[in-house]
Amino acid sequence: MAALPPLGRSVPLVVILGATGTGKSRLALEIGRRLRGEIVSADSMQVYKGLDIITNKVTAEEQRLCTHHMISFLDPLVSSYSVVDFRNKALSIIEDIIDREKIPIIVGGTNYYIESLLWKVLVDTKEGNVCSAVDGTVVTQTPSTDRKEELEKLDFQELYTRLVQVDPEMAEKLHPRDKRKVARSLQVYEETGIPHSKLLLQQREEVGGGPLGGALRFPQPCIFWLHADLPVLDERLDRRVDDMLAAGLLEELNSFHNQYNQQKIAKNSQDYQHGIFQSIGFKEFHEYLISKSSSSETREKLLTQGIAALKQVTKRYARKQNKWVRNRFLKRPGANVPPVYGLDVTVVSQWEETVLRPALQIIESFLKGEKPAAQPLTLARDQNDGKRNRRVCELCDKIILGDQEWKAHLKSKNHQYNLKRRRRAEAQLSTCTSPDTENTPQEV
Repeated sequence: MAALPPLGRSVPLVVILGATGTGKSRLALEIGRRLRGEIVSADSMQVYKGLDIITNKVTAEEQRLCTHHMISFLDPLVSSYSVVDFRNKALSIIEDIIDREKIPIIVGGTNYYIESLLWKVLVDTKEGNVCSAVDGTVVTQTPSTDRKEELEKLDFQELYTRLVQVDPEMAEKLHPRDKRKVARSLQVYEETGIPHSKLLLQQREEVGGGPLGGALRFPQPCIFWLHADLPVLDERLDRRVDDMLAAGLLEELNSFHNQYNQQKIAKNSQDYQHGIFQSIGFKEFHEYLISKSSSSETREKLLTQGIAALKQVTKRYARKQNKWVRNRFLKRPGANVPPVYGLDVTVVSQWEETVLRPALQIIESFLKGEKPAAQPLTLARDQNDGKRNRRVCELCDKIILGDQEWKAHLKSKNHQYNLKRRRRAEAQLSTCTSPDTENTPQEV
């Protein structure tokens, strides 16, 4: 393996993407040990102390094998930690790693955390978690997450009406019931005095920017996407939940619940939408955790339901993560969209040949300033997929965003039912307004 170049700025930023359960942490650890790298976690739940099993943190032993950052430093009761807070802290760590001529390895499953490190702006993700303003020259203050939470408590109609008044262009792109996105756009306007839509346009028009946002923060990041055949991944995720249970998941959930959540529930102030309490797996066991006075039969039933829900939501989240990679990187070629190298992790027994060795060879090419022999992944872009096209179905009284969503709505049972009702009503109206056949002269 080539020696690291003397100039820190020549060190590549390695980013490992992939759905939960694909082995991102394993690859990061193996690369870090071989290439004097340090790992920066980009997981919005792993920043909090506690729930180590449910958030799938690396073990203490693994952390001793390779230096890890951005894990277990935040109090669980903090709910105002934002992507801007993460970005500022993580970038400082990355700069220090590069200055020490080591390789920073970003690994994690929180898409908008990763985006905040790759691009010089925080953009509105498709999942709706980040809708911030331009980084640096236009906006310098950190958005107040508390203010966003205050706005989210308002009625969705009032929120949307406010946004229409100050930023009609952004309102046209958002669904009125999407309180998190609407609240973020209002927050941006309140803190900057500039419509969110205008700031996003400025991002795209910056040097190196593109349709999805501003320029890359690091010139040539080395990005890997770990992917597996879906049936194999589903089976692996089910086994992982079983392994979590064997490792003491229920004890961890009960302990955390007693320490941090039980009192909130007693006051009816529990919140599974912010902070560590939104971790996948915690809220799924809510009914089980509060059923201590119930019969053993009832608790066993609730436990079974919680386990099934955890497996289901984990698989759903994995699909969401993969969809983000395809939409954000593979379907959007452009100057500010870096290439992604695919690594097939379907057959774990072939890890050395299909994952580790190709990854090390690609990184070695980056270190030498050469183009890797491996070809990056590409997907054909659907030119007819207008993800922000807005339509109103007056028949169902619904607003639909996106061409694909509109096509799906037209085929939905609800729309078809309303369509049949209207046709029946029109037929009845036509009958009522037709000439009175009883008073019409009949032929003899």
